[in-house]
Amino acid sequence: MENSGNPQEMTVPPVEGVAGGGTAYGWSDGVMLSSKRIKGSIDPTEVPSADLLHVWCMPSTANIGSQEMPRPLEHVTLLAARNERESVQIAMRPKVSWGGSGGAVKVQCSDLCSPSGDRLVVGESMKLRRLVSILGVPDALVPLDLPVSQISLLPGETAAIWVSIDVPSTQAPGQYEGELIITATKADAESRAKCLGKAERRQLYSELSNFLEIVDPIDGRPLDEVVERVKSATTNLRSIVQSPSFCELFSDGDPVDMMDEDAISNLSVRVKLSLTVWDFVLPLTPSLPAVFGISDTVIEDRFGVEHGTDEWYEALDHHFKWLLQYRISPYFCRWGDSMRVLTYTCPWPAHHPKSDEYFSDPRLAAYAVPYRQVVPGGAEKDYLQREIETLKTKTHWKKAYFYLWDEPLNLEQYDNIRNMACEIQAYARDARILTTYYCGPSDAPLASNNFEAFVKVPKFLRPHTQIYCTSEWVFGNREDLVKDVIAELQPENGERSENLEFEGPLLDVL
Repeated sequence: MENSGNPQEMTVPPVEGVAGGGTAYGWSDGVMLSSKRIKGSIDPTEVPSADLLHVWCMPSTANIGSQEMPRPLEHVTLLAARNERESVQIAMRPKVSWGGSGGAVKVQCSDLCSPSGDRLVVGESMKLRRLVSILGVPDALVPLDLPVSQISLLPGETAAIWVSIDVPSTQAPGQYEGELIITATKADAESRAKCLGKAERRQLYSELSNFLEIVDPIDGRPLDEVVERVKSATTNLRSIVQSPSFCELFSDGDPVDMMDEDAISNLSVRVKLSLTVWDFVLPLTPSLPAVFGISDTVIEDRFGVEHGTDEWYEALDHHFKWLLQYRISPYFCRWGDSMRVLTYTCPWPAHHPKSDEYFSDPRLAAYAVPYRQVVPGGAEKDYLQREIETLKTKTHWKKAYFYLWDEPLNLEQYDNIRNMACEIQAYARDARILTTYYCGPSDAPLASNNFEAFVKVPKFLRPHTQIYCTSEWVFGNREDLVKDVIAELQPENGERSENLEFEGPLLDVL
């Protein structure tokens, strides 16, 4: 196949960013650039990978699309506290095509090691994921096999790997170093190993079934018969392993997919990773109680589960635990009429053991209490009173809030919030009500213009709301407007204002 090299050997200044948690992402002076152009048929096992593809690093805050242009490769320096996660992105883009469309690369990652022998182990503290675009937006992170994985590249497109490092709270502080090794490889070997024909699958099934028939009925058999059966099964299993279906995996007893050390050194692109672990531990409970709302109807539709079934509870439980590991306090929600919203962090009622398990978790900074039953049925009468009386005896009650209505628009909706808040606070005077809003009631103007009416909402809702969650787009870049809103609050009475930001329809920041 004829390849004409990438004519755009441009140098783009490196991006400097700040990784999450206020820690630094740095760039060193080491740069890998290659201007060699290759023509003709390419065997990636004989050509330096730097001549076949661009490799460069980007901070976790960057959006890497398919048309991201190459930059110089600079080795990665990360800073993290104990009990913190840091991430970096490794981008790749073919300069030429090899082995078919685009090409394939093998990605290997080493442990991060300190001079004293401490380690951050790949697969445990270090994870690699492939960045996948959803509707043209780089979004999904698909786990890669560790410590070695193979991915395909498309011609003229940039692909990215997301590298995450979780520093345990007990990790020894110090300097840790490792590397990511990227090697251009032939794509056909992996596809042959993964794509067995129907005849091969039938033969493999028959041989494995025969193996099970030999070893299964051994209970109560004499010892000499058991020994003969094991010998026969061993012979049978060895013939399966040595069949053509697995010839790509082993040759003369040695795995062929692990490259020779000299070949790796001479041909691969090596990205050095350096991590400084500071000698302090981040607390389990985040200082900013970020809450993430998930529509339970979306879960029901996408996972094909029915509301209130065991599978439904399991799906919600998986979402809760997945988000909590990132210190995000999730709540589930279901919209009613006129933007009335039922919000709840735990689908089980307050007396259920799962409720205490959820709400007592130190990683959970805030939780939503439902105004009515999440799963209809049973004793609905006095449900709200029983829930509140159970929860307010718990030490985690201070995390609780009620989110009743999503962005009210008129006087009727604001009055509904007042009425529900009165009912809640009749059972617990210290109950916190959260209201999201971007305007005052349209049919009962609070001021002469829209923004002044927006500023007066806290006074209008007092004392039926304690957490005023405003839409950030209302402010634009006007910091003085933010001060006007804050000036209306009474922090001595537990009132506070937070921004409501949208990442799609689901994210709220409490």
